[in-house]
Amino acid sequence: MRLTKPLRAALIAGAAALALAAGMIVHLKWRSGTADPAAVSALTLAQFQDLSGRSGAIRDWHGHVVIVNFWASWCPPCREEIPGLISINREFAAKGVQVVGIAVDSAENARTSAAELKIDYPILVAGIEVIDLTRKLGNRVGALPFTVVLNREGQVIASHLGLISEAQLARIVTPYSR
Repeated sequence: MRLTKPLRAALIAGAAALALAAGMIVHLKWRSGTADPAAVSALTLAQFQDLSGRSGAIRDWHGHVVIVNFWASWCPPCREEIPGLISINREFAAKGVQVVGIAVDSAENARTSAAELKIDYPILVAGIEVIDLTRKLGNRVGALPFTVVLNREGQVIASHLGLISEAQLARIVTPYSR
């Protein structure tokens, strides 16, 4: 079945509205839980494809403070926080901090959004199954955006469910930056 433009637009708008509602509920009712150590290991070892189709893993940035941001092109709060992530990546890059986005999306959608939003940090692409991993990392409800910050040894030092501000991230990474 081929979707008409109005139907496709309605489906996208509906998905965006659901993501926004879920984000608001999460913001009001739930906080991030504790990360399962096995899940942290699974995150660092998991192989993903980057936007050019090459294989990559979070462990590629071992020795850095890594801000791992799970996002999707269709998620309004995800898109809203990206300029702050870009800014943090630029501000703290020389201090050993690296932002890495994991798009829970198709490679095409992630590539288009990354270009549109002028994302200059690495983007890896994962399927919807990565949401199970985020739950084990403390994302109790499996919503997006979800951010995990790893220290230089690959241990979780913070996680945040929902929109995270540039100021919040700066407070988290400053003590760990060089």
